Parts: sequence; C-alpha cells; structure tokens
Amino acid sequence: MDRPPRHWVIVALLVVQAPLGWIMHGLRRGQPPDTPLAVHVTIGMAILVLIVLRFLWRLSHPVAPESSLPSWQRVSSEWVHWLLYLVVLLTTLTGWLLDSARGTHAALVGGVPLPRLVPLGSGLGQAIGRWHATAVWLLVALVSLHVLAAVVHYFVYHDRVMQRMLPGGPAPPTAQR
Repeated sequence: MDRPPRHWVIVALLVVQAPLGWIMHGLRRGQPPDTPLAVHVTIGMAILVLIVLRFLWRLSHPVAPESSLPSWQRVSSEWVHWLLYLVVLLTTLTGWLLDSARGTHAALVGGVPLPRLVPLGSGLGQAIGRWHATAVWLLVALVSLHVLAAVVHYFVYHDRVMQRMLPGGPAPPTAQR
C-alpha cells in the first residue's frame, strides 16, 4: 500500500464526535449510557485505533516536507502534525479514563463493554474531566491552525501544500532515510 487512508477518515469521525460530546456534557456518575454516549464511545475507540495506526504509518513512512517552503514553515508544519497525533491520542484516552471514573458503563455500539481504566468514583475523575476538556479545546485550536495554514497556502502562496492533503491529490513524496 503506497498510502494509508487519508486523514479525512479521522477528520470525518472528529466532525461527528464533537457535537456528540457537547450533547452529552451533562452526564453524571452512575448514569446509564444512552445512544449518543454509545456512539461517542464507539467513534472515540475507532479514532483511537486509527490515530495509533496512522502514527505508526507516519513513523515508518516519513513524509518529505514541501521543498518550496521556508525552513520555519517546514518545522512548524512538522510540529503541528505531531501535536495533532498526540492531542487526538490524549483526547481519546482521557475520554476513556473519564468514562471509567464516572461509571457510565459505556459500551461500544452493539453492547461490547469497555474495560475500566480507573476505579469507579476515582478521585482523579474531576481532574480527568478537565484534562479531557482541555485536550478537546487544544485539538480545536490545532485543527483550526492546520486548516488556516492550508487555506493560506492555497489562496496566498499558491503552492502545492493544500493539494497534497486533498482526497485524490498527489501523494506527498516519502522522505529519504
């Protein structure tokens, strides 16, 4: 396989995930899960698996930076990409930890229960909730920065950066090892 599934699969899942998270904002400890929670958890687990696979792919298949970019743009682009992987991973893991601490008995769609990562009612619960919320807002900020940079490259610089990201666009060159 020359290329992994584009990041658009993860983007689409995040677009569905965010509103579900805000809908469920009022969940309390011990509350039985409802359909939005089951869908949110299932999507979160799918995102977790996909981001780990994408991270491993990226480690084994480094992408060459766009050669026309100044060095500060190449470095900042690389940092933002790695931060996106890290923050998506942290967001999914803190969500799972939060669910474990709240005891909502979340299961994947289809009723497959998730193992608890922390004891029910753990004192970490409130802190984990804050970490999850912070990770979500950090993710929103990083995605916004990423999208803004792509739009600037397309409309201001008129270079190939955005075309490398679009579905059906040219595959970015692989970095030489």
